[in-house]
Amino acid sequence: MNVGWNGCVKPQEEAVISVYDHGFLYGMGLFETFRTYGGQPYLLELHLERLAAGCRSLGIRYEPDAEELRRWLRELMAANGLAEAYVRLTVTAGEDILGLPSGDYESPNALLLVKSLPATNPELYQAGRELVQLSTLRNTPEGEVRLKSLHYMNNIVAKRELTAIGASQGAEGLMLTREGWLAEGIVSNLFFARAGQLRTPAISTGILPGITRRRVLELAAREGLPAEEGLYTWHELAGADEVWVTNSIQELVPITALRDQNGHVHKVGDGHAGPITTRLLGLYREDTNR
Repeated sequence: MNVGWNGCVKPQEEAVISVYDHGFLYGMGLFETFRTYGGQPYLLELHLERLAAGCRSLGIRYEPDAEELRRWLRELMAANGLAEAYVRLTVTAGEDILGLPSGDYESPNALLLVKSLPATNPELYQAGRELVQLSTLRNTPEGEVRLKSLHYMNNIVAKRELTAIGASQGAEGLMLTREGWLAEGIVSNLFFARAGQLRTPAISTGILPGITRRRVLELAAREGLPAEEGLYTWHELAGADEVWVTNSIQELVPITALRDQNGHVHKVGDGHAGPITTRLLGLYREDTNR
């Protein structure tokens, strides 16, 4: 497999991170995950905007260039024989002292990884999947707003819990805050609707400000669908007419069953994707120019 390394493409075994890289030593680094449509990265500028803001907040001197990234990605996809790709762009702080530095990171490393998009059964977008309430709590963010950082232990612990409790195939796990508010999935943001009103947990709960989440809110506003961001409980979620989760790879996925920590399963709506979910998914796919 070929990988991207600081603007170049090389065999994966030649892309080596120093043991003194602070991405490795202290988790000082960020990443973005996105996908292509028609060979082009979707919402790339928004992903790079979030990445650049995160780097500035961490003192990592990295300013991404969208056109250069597109060139680099085309080259990497061609080297791996991919017409479409799941893409991860990672920026690590780079080498520094053994200890905590006081200044900025002047020599970051940028890595670009690609793989084939996961196969998805179209039935998923009608039948939906199960959302399981986890006991693993969403940890507090690194600063005022959560970064998509290399500190991913919380998500991995949540994933291990989801596996250990024997959740259904393809289920997503939902983390709550320490105060009991709905937060987000292991790899997704959460939406639900009741009486035509869209709701999604506020950024203040410590969730990642997802790019797909942002685009769905923009599409809802464009269509005149009322939406709010706030603090919500599992009880409110169980009373929803529709529930769905979002991420950049799988778009909008309906949730048709909710399982609480006691193992009780609640069917959402009639057990199929609801009209608002279906409408927004259609608008989202139109936006990708598929």
